[in-house]
Amino acid sequence: MSFNRNTWTAYGSTTLFVLLWSGGAIFAKWGLAHASAFGFLLARFILALAVLGVLVRLRRGALLPAPGTRGIVALTGLLLIGSYSICYLLALDYGITPGVLATLLGAQPILTLALMERRYPPARLAGLFLALCGLVMVVYQSIGMARFSVAGMVFAFAALASMTAGAILQKRVRQAPMDVMPLQYAVSLALCLLFVPFQPIRVEWNIGFIVPLLWMGLVISVGATLLFYRMIQAGNLVNVTSLFYLVPAGTAALDYLVLGNRLSALSLAGMAAILLGLMLVLRTPAAARPAG
Repeated sequence: MSFNRNTWTAYGSTTLFVLLWSGGAIFAKWGLAHASAFGFLLARFILALAVLGVLVRLRRGALLPAPGTRGIVALTGLLLIGSYSICYLLALDYGITPGVLATLLGAQPILTLALMERRYPPARLAGLFLALCGLVMVVYQSIGMARFSVAGMVFAFAALASMTAGAILQKRVRQAPMDVMPLQYAVSLALCLLFVPFQPIRVEWNIGFIVPLLWMGLVISVGATLLFYRMIQAGNLVNVTSLFYLVPAGTAALDYLVLGNRLSALSLAGMAAILLGLMLVLRTPAAARPAG
């Protein structure tokens, strides 16, 4: 296989996205030790929106998307950023473990495939299933400690639905990511504010809160999301969402490298299964939609 500049750029963007997104769980866990969930989320959205506003002004762009597109852009932001983030936090708050949640959200590429592609090449289906099995292996210990609750599962499935629907809508947005992200974070912040009267808001302004806030508000909410949107615009949506299979494996690897928590043999085998599954997905062309 020959590698040109565009190929290396694509692989570089993919690798950077997975590394950045994988670090999110570690920094979020650190930050939540010094703030309540909604206190941390509010601060993250406010910081991201402020930085996006400054970046737009520096590039002399518009703070709002083109007229006629603002409704769909706002709805996409509500689903992909606001609703997903809130439902994810509430699922954890109601006792769903990160491992169970990661496994459930791992069904997103399969759900996206069912909604976006009319015919399913066996190799792509096999790759998605193999990657999902690998994901279960990576988060097996967390699944074993799971405490299920009706409310928690409702929010977990709501997070899955929000991410899937939001990604499909974002694929239809043709404007540059920087032109739509300010409005999307504004409506997400507004949605988050609706929960403030019903949720505890606590923040400890120390290094344990500020560093994770900077990572989540700048690196994840601005940098990684910008990469994600560009990949959605440039590639097949099932292929792009399949990259989220790598995130728990990347988090486990960073957990070992940064915090010294050793990886089990099962986790290592799961990572290998995820990589093999993604190879099948990415190397198998999507089936063309039938005419009519």
